[in-house]
Amino acid sequence: MTARKQSVSFTDAAFAYAEALVAAGEYPNVSAAVSGELVRAKAQRDREATLLAAEVERRLALPPDEWLPPAELGDVTAVARARLSHLRAQTDHDRG
Repeated sequence: MTARKQSVSFTDAAFAYAEALVAAGEYPNVSAAVSGELVRAKAQRDREATLLAAEVERRLALPPDEWLPPAELGDVTAVARARLSHLRAQTDHDRG
């Protein structure tokens, strides 16, 4: 595999995590840990995208009489609006 040298910056927590992976023997060095974890993250995203595509295909294959009607826009955002209202009230109370 070809390696490309690149200078990057990490948060303290991210670098500590990479060092911990090395200390645990999962990777030989921090560079390999970062590369390996990026490969794992990409594989996970690819799996999720494949599952999503399969689910969309499955749903599109349903006969029309099995489709559920779309929700009203207010219904879709009701939970989020209620949560924001609760947080706003809590913040106002804490400041009060």
